[in-house]
Amino acid sequence: MHARLSLSKKVPLETLARSLVTPSADPSANFNNSNLAFLGSTLINYHVLEYLVCKWPRLPMAILYEALRAYAGPKSLQQVARRWGVEAAAAPGEEVDPGLLQWTPHAADQPVVNTRWGYVRSEAQRNAEYRRGISSRVVLDDDFGDALAKPAKEGEGAAESSQHLQDEAFASFVQSVVGSIYTHCGREAAKAFVTSHILSRQVDPSVLFEFKLPTRELAMLCAREGFEAPLARLESETGRLSRTPVYVVGIYSGKEKLGEGAGPSLDIARRKASMAALKAWYLYSPGNKVRVPSDMMEEGAKPWKAPHIDIGEII
Repeated sequence: MHARLSLSKKVPLETLARSLVTPSADPSANFNNSNLAFLGSTLINYHVLEYLVCKWPRLPMAILYEALRAYAGPKSLQQVARRWGVEAAAAPGEEVDPGLLQWTPHAADQPVVNTRWGYVRSEAQRNAEYRRGISSRVVLDDDFGDALAKPAKEGEGAAESSQHLQDEAFASFVQSVVGSIYTHCGREAAKAFVTSHILSRQVDPSVLFEFKLPTRELAMLCAREGFEAPLARLESETGRLSRTPVYVVGIYSGKEKLGEGAGPSLDIARRKASMAALKAWYLYSPGNKVRVPSDMMEEGAKPWKAPHIDIGEII
């Protein structure tokens, strides 16, 4: 694994072997990967988040959380670990091959890895459907906007499925490797590793959007930005009297065309055109090669030019 990932000789094999031991296999923090995984998770989330904010500065917070999850969530990091060739041991123990990941779903009193930080909400145990606003998710919840629940007591049963625990176990190895590189090789090596193995994956944020009232939201956006009120115009149509008509509708603000959509009815085409206009606004990007704040830590870095900062989404 050390040679497969082209790790520096500064990273000892003992540290890499420790990264394969989760707290569910060995509860002692001196021998498991809990500390390295926590360090690595903060580094991964930081570099991914600064990249997302600088590349798509107008993303709504809910979409930003899901984009961060797509890059650095447990399921995504589990896929990264699988592609590295990581395999799990049948059961943890002293005689396990050091190249296998040690974890068990049966240790209910020991979490697989503790890389989440946040506040336990007072309403979490009373009502699972309690409404959580975006502001409270930013302040109280974890890096992905998920609420933290109180740890389950003995006898209450495991609250998480075996598959989720497995994803967290494999993700903890990826996080531990990043933490090991940061510990032994420094900040720049850890950033380069995150860029090569995590940020190099393709994520399309346009598929994460879901609008309930796109025409209303577009009208509010135009009013906030001082644009003329949006107006829907029929661009073309075909088969109006047939079973499969197609209408092409464009959304205009004055003489500027904001978006275009096609559908089997005028209303659906208008809604699709409004969605296209909203996505064009929220997915604004200054380009693929964007500078991030951590670039200023490099030697000989050019003077910092602040990126575009949007005033926020439509609420």
